[in-house]
Amino acid sequence: MDSHGKTHQREHEDDVISPKPVALSKYSNRVELKTLLERSDGGARLAGKRVVIGGWVKSSRAVKKDSPAPPPPPQPSSLAVPPPPSTTKSNISCTEIIQSKMNIFRKLFDVLSGGGKTTYPIFDKPEVTGQKATSPPEYIIYFLISDGSSVSSLQVVVDSAMSTIPATQLMSLGTCIVAEGVLRHPLAASAKHVIELEAEKLLHVGTVDPEKYPLSKKQLPLHLLRDFSHFRPRTTTVGSVTRVHSALTLASHTFFQSNGFQYVQVPVITTTGVGEMFRVTTTLDREEKKHDGLSIETVKAAIKEKSRLIDHLKRSDSNREAVAAAVHDLKKTTDLAAQLEKKQKPKAATQKLDFFGCDAYLIVSGRFHLESYASALGKVYTYGPRFTADKIDNARHLAETWNVEAEMAFSELDDAMDCADDFFKFLCRYLLENRHEDMKFISKRVDKTVTTRLEATASNSLLRFSYTEAISLLQTATTRTFETKPKWGVALTEEHLSYLTDEICKGSVMIIHSYPKEVKPFYVRLNDDKKTVAAFDLVVPKVGVVINGSQNEERFEILDASIKELGSTSREKYEWYLDLRRHGTVKHSGISLRMEHMLLFATGLPDIKDAVPFPRSWGKANN
Repeated sequence: MDSHGKTHQREHEDDVISPKPVALSKYSNRVELKTLLERSDGGARLAGKRVVIGGWVKSSRAVKKDSPAPPPPPQPSSLAVPPPPSTTKSNISCTEIIQSKMNIFRKLFDVLSGGGKTTYPIFDKPEVTGQKATSPPEYIIYFLISDGSSVSSLQVVVDSAMSTIPATQLMSLGTCIVAEGVLRHPLAASAKHVIELEAEKLLHVGTVDPEKYPLSKKQLPLHLLRDFSHFRPRTTTVGSVTRVHSALTLASHTFFQSNGFQYVQVPVITTTGVGEMFRVTTTLDREEKKHDGLSIETVKAAIKEKSRLIDHLKRSDSNREAVAAAVHDLKKTTDLAAQLEKKQKPKAATQKLDFFGCDAYLIVSGRFHLESYASALGKVYTYGPRFTADKIDNARHLAETWNVEAEMAFSELDDAMDCADDFFKFLCRYLLENRHEDMKFISKRVDKTVTTRLEATASNSLLRFSYTEAISLLQTATTRTFETKPKWGVALTEEHLSYLTDEICKGSVMIIHSYPKEVKPFYVRLNDDKKTVAAFDLVVPKVGVVINGSQNEERFEILDASIKELGSTSREKYEWYLDLRRHGTVKHSGISLRMEHMLLFATGLPDIKDAVPFPRSWGKANN
């Protein structure tokens, strides 16, 4: 048993002897559901304790008073939410996903769900006798509540008489409820829940409009949720992925802090960089906005018309005021034409109209700036957004991603590969030890192999090949025909990497190093063979490159020559970068982890747009 398991066992033994008090959520006068449901006994020993809980309705049902309690909601067969690993009595019903905007799907949804509306036929309408109407019967309502702290949901029992809100509105999917009550064992012998809350007060009810609320009990593909990014974290799957994402972020900081790295913030706006970049500029000024869309031809036609009008007014002996007003209007239109003509004229090359007085871009990589701090502090890292302007729309590409980047002084290529190896395995172990509930859910909902894959990666050595060896393996492949013929000097494509990880490495993670200098950036250190550079990629099955890294060129003459090859306009931009080689140069290397790609590997999600809260890609930027 590992240390995590021993700690968990000791907590369980202590809890049996003397149940711990229920801790309140910090900065909130309530108890988080994970505090109740992720205990070793599933919360059974908390029966009798008074608590306040809050969350959103995942499912609901009701029975008339004095009727037997309803059976637990059935679990969906193929996409069911798994029970918590700590108990066999818990039942979690997945009630999520979205109604599509498409008319064809809405028609299908209507057929499946009785018109797409949440209806509660058990609620009788008041009976009318003559002029009098009797009150409707009262009900006991059973909710499944989730507050996002855990995969598990808590059953809450509410007497409809305690709420001034109609029961049908109270039970709508997505309704937010804060309730105070006493924890108890379920009354029904067949109940699947270990513990439930008998509510005595409803402290808050945030109602929804069922006609407009986009989530529903019908389970639909994740891509349909992207149109409602502000609501999709309420679904169980996206909630679990988000908690895994958070854990990976914390694990990254933990790894580097525990290994002596200093955290450094690098700018999002830069004047240097490589690849396709987003240019930073200001919005149009008021005059430009006002006249946006007007053509010079349209304005000139208006000038002719207004001139004819003035001539007509003068010939018809119109009063002076009318002529003066027409002349004034003509002058305004003439001024507008002059402004538009000036706007359309090409600006002088030396004119600096940018906000910063020079060209500025959104950053592609933070390692340039990290080098300056590594040259002073030794080992540094950062975590932040990175932007690429490639017009690509596929399952592995985003315009905005988040990278964890590190730079190490007195370090060479092998050191960087060792760092990437250790970092990647640490992340895998961290998820297995700290997000067990979510990983178990994801393995049942998304990908059955994620847990075994993480375990295997964390415990096995990563295979390492040189680029030359990788090309040789691809060239001898007899069972695969590649769209891009593998030959020395070409960049490895997605199909090449897929074959290497799936067929050669049999599903294992691998590192490919020593690439041709033509396929890597200009700043990577040139190897002694003068043909390859000290760069590497950590490649995982089905995802591709998750970590890349390199030893960067510390020799002034070689880096200076590489910059000259970029063109004369690049020299000025990289003077500060060359200064690091002029004054106190040092061998150094670093790595960059693509967080969203790591999340794809850890969860098995097929599309990177489902791995981020608000995806931005070519042609798409919702919210």
